[in-house]
Amino acid sequence: MAADNAASEDLIYDRAKHHFMGKFPNVLPIEQAYVHIGMFLGWVLENDLFSELFEDEAGHQIIRFKDREITAAILSAMWDGYLGEDLLNEEGNEFSKEYYQTGIYKKDYEELLTSGLASFYHVEDTWENFEKISQRIDKRYEDWKEKASLEENKESVKDSEEETPTTEQD
Repeated sequence: MAADNAASEDLIYDRAKHHFMGKFPNVLPIEQAYVHIGMFLGWVLENDLFSELFEDEAGHQIIRFKDREITAAILSAMWDGYLGEDLLNEEGNEFSKEYYQTGIYKKDYEELLTSGLASFYHVEDTWENFEKISQRIDKRYEDWKEKASLEENKESVKDSEEETPTTEQD
């Protein structure tokens, strides 16, 4: 799948196999390493921020996820726990760089879903948990879009000021 075909220069946000070699508890089934990645990927699907490549290669999986036939962890496992820029469209990547890659997603995930659990990896792959984290991501996404819009407006004003000739009067 795309995980195998990903170009080496593509940005990779996360890979489940990196978690297997890290602090992953050996008492858990390996599928638990896919949950956090799958929940973010599921949110990407729900918000149509996926690439044409991903749609071409995973169209059926996208439909099954949106119809709630497969869960976030199953979706992620189908992609070998891979989350890379080639799966996202331009806007999805810009948001992911500021949210997922910077660790804010992980902090939100831990804050909302890991309270009272033994580890980050003990979060259950449920639709209820998906909805909880999706609501937070929605808020972060809206804030990000608002910030981007403000920055774009500032740039437009700056550009128009630079283009407007000034005349000096004596």
